[in-house]
Amino acid sequence: MILGDGIIDVQENGTKVVLESGKVLDSELIILSIGVRPENKLAADSGLELGERGGIKVNEYLQTSDESIYAMGDAIEVTDYINGQPTMIALAWPANRQAHIVGHHINGRNIAYPGTLGTSIVKVFDLTAATTGNSEKLLRRLGIPYEAVHIHPLSHAGYYPGAEQISLKVIFDIETGKIFGAQAVGKDGVDKRIDVIATAIKGGLSVYDLQELELAYAPPFSSAKDPVNMAGYVASNIVDGTIETVQYYEVDELLQDGAFMIDVRTEKEHADGKIEGSKNIPLDDLRNRLDELPKDETILITCQVGLRGYLASRILQQNGFKVKNLTGGYKTYSIFKNKLQ
Repeated sequence: MILGDGIIDVQENGTKVVLESGKVLDSELIILSIGVRPENKLAADSGLELGERGGIKVNEYLQTSDESIYAMGDAIEVTDYINGQPTMIALAWPANRQAHIVGHHINGRNIAYPGTLGTSIVKVFDLTAATTGNSEKLLRRLGIPYEAVHIHPLSHAGYYPGAEQISLKVIFDIETGKIFGAQAVGKDGVDKRIDVIATAIKGGLSVYDLQELELAYAPPFSSAKDPVNMAGYVASNIVDGTIETVQYYEVDELLQDGAFMIDVRTEKEHADGKIEGSKNIPLDDLRNRLDELPKDETILITCQVGLRGYLASRILQQNGFKVKNLTGGYKTYSIFKNKLQ
């Protein structure tokens, strides 16, 4: 990462990048990800009201501050469907829907636009990344309390060829189970999981309802518990108070402050990669090694993706221990650490 030194030029068919400092970087691939600004000159020159980021302000029928003028698409300011705040979301589906609404309103039929959810997807080489609703970063900025779960299921039954791992995060209200958003990354099956969750949000469903969704299953397409169902089970356990979790970005500081963590994976898994400071007690040995654990403090638990950690949490809770399971397990933590490094 090069901070505080912007790009001023790209030369030699994209193989040279010139920075403001005069430094020249060699490049094989350039990806510009610098955001967008609304083309609002006509609106501004016409005296129409603009939002804080320059988006054209509209009402629920897409009328501007001059009710005889409509605006739609990337240049308008919309309402965030989740948090109700003004925002700008430049996507094709909202623009098409807005055009439909404007056409009807001009002809006397009042269909209100409820806001934009922001469901989007991108293909990056062999990976697909998709999102819907609000992110953790946005919710933190707005001061909205939330909880998040991470799971890493396969795109379809593991015994059927071609199964690929999906990393799926669901963000929700810990009090009500209301779904705030979701993100997923993987090689296969990402699109349909995010689409299902986007539909669930629009339908007012909670994380409890994700457990109940009866989705199409055959080994080439999914598992008997679809990843969306699995996310619902994990999130519902938190809302119910069945289990408490700790996030990947909290672990290092907790361990530095003296927290006690056990890794319930096998000895080989632990040797291949571990969270520094964790004590390895394989899940199958846990009941026989309870005397090695402190009862006067909260025990942090990790496994590979969270499932064995959940089982260990239930065993320890039933034996009088206070525990928190690392959501997403070592898989999520290691991705985070590699990103930082």
